[in-house]
Parts: sequence; structure tokens; C-alpha cells
Amino acid sequence: MTTISTKKLTFDQWQALPETKQRCEVVDGVLLMPPSPMGEHPWLGLEIVRHLSPFVRERDLGIVLTAPYDVLIQREPLRVRQPDVLVVNAELTGITRPSDLVGRPFLERPPLLVVEVLSPSNTRRDITQRLADYRSIGVPECWLVNFPARTIEVLRLTPESATTIATYGIADTLSSQILPGFALPIANIFGPLLK
Repeated sequence: MTTISTKKLTFDQWQALPETKQRCEVVDGVLLMPPSPMGEHPWLGLEIVRHLSPFVRERDLGIVLTAPYDVLIQREPLRVRQPDVLVVNAELTGITRPSDLVGRPFLERPPLLVVEVLSPSNTRRDITQRLADYRSIGVPECWLVNFPARTIEVLRLTPESATTIATYGIADTLSSQILPGFALPIANIFGPLLK
């Protein structure tokens, strides 16, 4: 990720920034902007949304969003993350339909699920820090999508740890503890990129 400025942003300064379609995050007040992802990265995120969204909508669990949409981790020092995909938790936020997002520039309550599509630039340290941030606000589950390995790792997050529940390969069907009944054939996600 590229550091945009070493000047530390406050919450109010961050809120005064102009709207952008470019992904950016704030870690300890420092504005970071990753390079544009490889072509498979946004495609994988959209395929996951395509499978998740009907399931979430039919059960009134919330709504599914993609980056860039800010998740506030903490105000001081300012930390803001933008997961590739997130399921907004209807029970915690009251957000049950798209119109509920009007006038909400960021999410202050933990998502039900976050999905991170790994990029070659992601280091283990970066992933560990992201997971720690998600754990700190109470996100219960995270999926790590690894295209080169053709796997999706499902992790249970608690304040104390991030524990791998399962790692699903291309011949497997992903299931989720927080989305009972959800089934995602991994071949549906990776297969079209391999033809």
C-alpha cells in the first residue's frame, strides 16, 4: 500500500475528505492507498457477492456490500478498513435494505461477515493486522480468498483469536457457521478464471 501522507488524520479530518471511488484505508491516522488490484481480484469479489446477496436478502440478515465502503475500527488513533466484501448485520445496524444506507458514509457496527480477496502485495503481517482489527470490533467470521492457491479459508473471529474453521479447495463446498444453510461450491468462484 502507498502511504498518502504521514500527517496523522483525526476522525473529523477524515470525515472532511472528499468522496473517492479509490480504495483507501486509515491505519493509526495514516491514509493508505493500495495499488489497483489484478483483474481476478474484483471479479472474485463480485462472484462472492452474487452468491451471498440472495441468501442474505431472503433471510433478512442485512445487505451485502463491496469495497470501497468504510468500516470504522476506532476513532483514536483513527483506523478504518475496507473489506472487499462485507455483510452488513441487520440486527446490529438496522440496515435491511439499500435505502437504509442513504446518508451513512461508513459503518460503525461490526459486519456479520468480511471477505478479503488476497493480493500479491498482502503480507502475513497485513492480514494479521486486518484480522486483529475485525476481531477488536466483534466481526464473527472472515473469509480469506486465495486465488493462486484456489482456496477460501473460513476463520472464526473472537476477541482473543482468529481460528481457521476450514480451508476449502476447488472441489469443496464452503459452509459458514454464521450463515447456516449457505453453500458455496468453490469451483463456481475459481472455475471461470481457469478456463
